[in-house]
Amino acid sequence: MKVNLVSDTITKPTAEMLKVMMDAKVGDDMYREDETTIALEQKIAGMFGMEAAMFFPSGTMANQTGIKLHTQPGDQLICDKDAHIFHYESGGVSFNSGVSCRMVDGDRGTIKAHQVAEVINDPNSFHSPMTTLVSLENTANKGGGTCYDFQEILKIREVCDSHNLKLHLDGARLWNALVAKGESTTQYGEVFDSISVCLSKGLGCPVGSVLLGTEEFINRAYRVRKILGGAMRQIGYLTSAGIYALDNNIARLSEDHRRAKELEATLASLPFVKSITPVETNIIIFDLEEGYSNTAFIEALKGYNIFISPMGAKLRMVTHLDYTQEMHEYVLDCLAKLELVTQ
Repeated sequence: MKVNLVSDTITKPTAEMLKVMMDAKVGDDMYREDETTIALEQKIAGMFGMEAAMFFPSGTMANQTGIKLHTQPGDQLICDKDAHIFHYESGGVSFNSGVSCRMVDGDRGTIKAHQVAEVINDPNSFHSPMTTLVSLENTANKGGGTCYDFQEILKIREVCDSHNLKLHLDGARLWNALVAKGESTTQYGEVFDSISVCLSKGLGCPVGSVLLGTEEFINRAYRVRKILGGAMRQIGYLTSAGIYALDNNIARLSEDHRRAKELEATLASLPFVKSITPVETNIIIFDLEEGYSNTAFIEALKGYNIFISPMGAKLRMVTHLDYTQEMHEYVLDCLAKLELVTQ
């Protein structure tokens, strides 16, 4: 069998999801005539207790739209040094919004309220960029699927309020955090000015993310999405998959988390694995002892038809909807008998 643990973005729609997609009622979204898309946006806005939502073709476009609406050229936002908006969105913060990032040295992709407070620029200084936005990522991708402590988020909100800053959440894998921590969507909707959530990772949709905020914020987002090339037409075929996923694929994320923890335990038993970032959700990041090659490890797994990805100097596995229990047991068995030689 082939096992792909490169990312949770590689999933394909199930037969049930495909049927819903093919039966979708569609119209022209730019004329606001696609009733399935409207239904998804209203459904997800209601889940978070926020006024409005908008479907986007990607999480990057949703994040970039949120940043654009919260800032002015020359402003500065605060984020963790490993944030997705800085590392994996092709410099969009500077290209699209003319904004710089003030990087904070957080813990596995998460930052503390006192760290935010320490790097806010004096608004009366003409020498420094104006700090206007804080962006958090939950779960933190480069942090190994780390979840925020919600009480810390509340403290960061207090800092933002006292300094008149907006607070955005890159919640691409927020669904994983909610399941792992037993938290609710409404908790997050009450705290953040804007939230982006992805439908095409843990929830298994073929494409799509959603941006949430006030009605006024989302009305302005239509123009930015259009500018970025995100105008779409009969997207009910895609947004119907989102409705199905929200109804059927959230609770099962606990299975991905369980399997990730079991992979962590097996990797920890291997003599050539040096360390593993503590696993909280569905991402396993680890590195090898000195003298062992990441490339050799990847190639050895390919010999078993198992595929993983490098992540800088480390290695990464990601569990997901298409990673079955049969595959999982096969991977655990292959890892246990894996042999590597030093170079």
